Amino acid sequence: MPSELHQQAKQPVSAALAGPYGHPFHPILVTVPIGAWVGSLVFDIASHVVDDPDFLARGAMWLIAVGVIGALLAALLGFLDLFAVPTGTRAFRIGLIHMTLNLLATAAYAGNFLWRHAGDGPSGSVGAGQLALNAVTLAVLGVSGFLGGKLAYHYGVRVADEETQAEGFVPSRPRSARH
Repeated sequence: MPSELHQQAKQPVSAALAGPYGHPFHPILVTVPIGAWVGSLVFDIASHVVDDPDFLARGAMWLIAVGVIGALLAALLGFLDLFAVPTGTRAFRIGLIHMTLNLLATAAYAGNFLWRHAGDGPSGSVGAGQLALNAVTLAVLGVSGFLGGKLAYHYGVRVADEETQAEGFVPSRPRSARH
């Protein structure tokens, strides 16, 4: 039987903003920065193996920008999900670490974008420092994603309770009618 605190972490602070019960918007939006930032690292690496790397360096820079914008939107909804988690709990502590790592990663990517955008913008292969910053920040994002997964899949934050989940496993037609 879930505790009252556990039940509280499943309910949205605002269903209109954070997503309805059992279907939060934050996990949907995090795919934008994750995809953009993984793509930027691929472009960074690829800029070192092609003859004309300028388009890849520019593409990586703009993917980083798209990721920062997407991360800020995801963070707004993530804050709403965090507000549903009772303070003083393990889930809340992990949520704070998850949030902090994500904000640090977003700030690092914003800095990386500004670094790349300085002067006339990117030309040639992406610099080793910019590539390293991208790779390290993506690793931090991976740790944060692991913690976000722990919040959802281990602690069930913003996930429907087991009784609601069980509704999905009721046969849609009687067993005897199936072949």
